[in-house]
Amino acid sequence: MHLHDVWFVLIAVLWIGYFFLEGFDFGVGVLTRLLARNRPERRVLINTIGPVWDGNEVWLITAAGATFAAFPEWYATLFSGFYLPLLVILGCLIVRGVAFEYRAKREEEYWQRRWEWAIFWCSLVPAFAWGVLFGNIVHGVQIDAEKEYVGNVLDLFGPYPLLGGVVTLLLFTFHGAVFVALKTLGDIRTRARRLASRLAFGTAVAAGGFLVWTQLDGGGRWSLLALVLAVAGLAAAFGCNLAGREGWAFSFSGVAVVASVAMLFLALYPDVMPSSLDPAWNLTAENASSTPYTLKIMTWCAALATPVVLAYQAWTYWVFRKRIGTDSLSTAGEH
Repeated sequence: MHLHDVWFVLIAVLWIGYFFLEGFDFGVGVLTRLLARNRPERRVLINTIGPVWDGNEVWLITAAGATFAAFPEWYATLFSGFYLPLLVILGCLIVRGVAFEYRAKREEEYWQRRWEWAIFWCSLVPAFAWGVLFGNIVHGVQIDAEKEYVGNVLDLFGPYPLLGGVVTLLLFTFHGAVFVALKTLGDIRTRARRLASRLAFGTAVAAGGFLVWTQLDGGGRWSLLALVLAVAGLAAAFGCNLAGREGWAFSFSGVAVVASVAMLFLALYPDVMPSSLDPAWNLTAENASSTPYTLKIMTWCAALATPVVLAYQAWTYWVFRKRIGTDSLSTAGEH
């Protein structure tokens, strides 16, 4: 295996980690309107992710930075061709972060209500948009011989990418509902489990259709294995949720997210961005990569820094592992 192949795998792992962690993060944001009945319950939901949401976004920053350094051609084509959708996502992430921090700075009802709506919409839009973008990356876009994207914004919204957006939105919301059931107490915990059960069927249908389409479009035996794991993970999460085993349900919903994203990268490889105009113009892990010397330096840096980051983030989740409910709001800090 060459270093460009290693870095394709590492970037895939970074995106998998991002969608696993930020997936339930986005899901909780969506649930602030679908599940919470009043402001105290919305505060409970926000507090479940308050200590960790910003750490989850580190995976996105690292994935983007690693793509820029390891695959500059991929980065250039991706960020120029998808400039407007990525700008929308970035704007949502900025507003969402500000909303988490500013919502509790004033006590006026209208002030908190507006920031809560910002959390909802700025969680829902990226959850959908990421699926659309990755659907385009896997399915192929209009790339010419100069490795330039020559389509327009409307070309990004075909049936396959739109289905991908629906899948990520449903999958993240299901993942978030299971996480809320794991992290809360009382009535909100019961309703989160009930909502997760209702979401499970629609998520399974949409995800199954999308992943089967992906497999038929260009998958192999490894992507087929990931498809089976994704479906099995959803089924197991549903069963564990019904049985009230929230920890196992969250683990299996995580398996579904991880396997689904892994399948996209397995179906994509060895390409990084296929051209829908001519297969000869595909961006591949080889022709889009940096020099071997650059990749070697990056590999050493990643080997030294990654264990520290993983250990710190694991410690953060351990520290904030306890359940919370509306009864604990008087002693819980605002996030």
